[in-house]
Amino acid sequence: MIRHLKRGQTAEAKAENTVQIRSTVEAILGEIETHGEKAVRRYSEQFDRWSPASFRLSEREIADCLGGLPKQVMDDIQFAQTQIRNFALAQKAALKDIEVETMPGVVLGHKNLPVNSVGCYVPGGRYPMVASAHMSVVTAKAAGVKRIIAAAPPFEGAPHPAIVAAMHLGGADEIYAMGGVQAVAAMALGTESIAPVDMIVGPGNAYVAEAKRQLFGRVGIDLLAGPTETLIIADDSCDAEMAAVDLIGQAEHGPGSPAVLLTNSKELAANTPVAIDKLLSWLPTAEVAREAWSKNGEIILCDTIDEMVAEGDRIASEHVQILTRDPDYFLHHMTNYGALFLGHRTNVAFGDKVIGTNHTLPTMKAARYTGGLWVGKFMKTCTYQRVLTDEASAMIGEYCSRLCEIENFAGHKEQADLRIRRYGKQVG
Repeated sequence: MIRHLKRGQTAEAKAENTVQIRSTVEAILGEIETHGEKAVRRYSEQFDRWSPASFRLSEREIADCLGGLPKQVMDDIQFAQTQIRNFALAQKAALKDIEVETMPGVVLGHKNLPVNSVGCYVPGGRYPMVASAHMSVVTAKAAGVKRIIAAAPPFEGAPHPAIVAAMHLGGADEIYAMGGVQAVAAMALGTESIAPVDMIVGPGNAYVAEAKRQLFGRVGIDLLAGPTETLIIADDSCDAEMAAVDLIGQAEHGPGSPAVLLTNSKELAANTPVAIDKLLSWLPTAEVAREAWSKNGEIILCDTIDEMVAEGDRIASEHVQILTRDPDYFLHHMTNYGALFLGHRTNVAFGDKVIGTNHTLPTMKAARYTGGLWVGKFMKTCTYQRVLTDEASAMIGEYCSRLCEIENFAGHKEQADLRIRRYGKQVG
């Protein structure tokens, strides 16, 4: 039996004012499409109180950012980027171009081609998301993207040095200090000084997500990301302190972040709220985390492992941490998750910051049908075909002609019939 000991807000209660967000974003996009950089500057002044001589950082400004960082920070950024780059390159190596002769004289194939240009958005509102620069810029570079531009809002009145360093070291060709919808729009639509890109990636707030939604089609996107989600699946091998830390460690992202404990241990279910209260008594981000846990925290008690698997798949969380005696059971049986974190020695923070997997992941149950950002998202698998012999062309043509006739496509049929006439065996 599955029992909800603590419930979060209902879907209706959590729903944002999407109509207002949609209309606001639509207006901003329209202004930027019409007025270009003038509109970008106006919105930057309005939302970020930021209006530099140029939104694009010069080589000198980039060098100043890098030069002002302690060596340990630079070393840590480079360590994280090495892990992310190595895994992305290993993933890319798994993407093979193919060419096969499917029947005599007929050759089919595909090539994996990188997108030509990408805009990487790095959020920096409540927290300067240095790691998001790694996840987008480094991965795009590993894919072979020719032009990578990156944008992040100013942080406390200036470009954040560590974000700039991460963008630069990751391989960004152009770096911009601008945020929000105006940054996404400028990269996607272009301005007088910014050439538009083919794809926009990166997380952001509800307005950024809505901008990506409205721009999709004119440019590609990675996915639509909502508030960060975490699901802890634990048995009695997990203690309350670890469950509390791993729940609240993600709840601090924002007041809308769901944090769910799914367990078959009554003791853990009872003790975790006590451990959470203790943690929130001293954690510097307690104000945000407490609101998230109060509004969106859940505790679900199950009787069996299989119930936990089924409930985990129903929740389809962005991050799923497995703190059980046999974490591989969930690896082999679960199907709906953004990323799995298997065993007590790992955690979501490792994946968020440094271990090498990508932290841009599906939320709002999108894990039912998509994975997260990875090197393959920056690749296009494009097919081609070649017919080598007259006999093959005429034979395929005969099938094609009849199939076109079924659909009343006369022009298509004539394409096939021409090949039959040209390359078929002539009688007499």
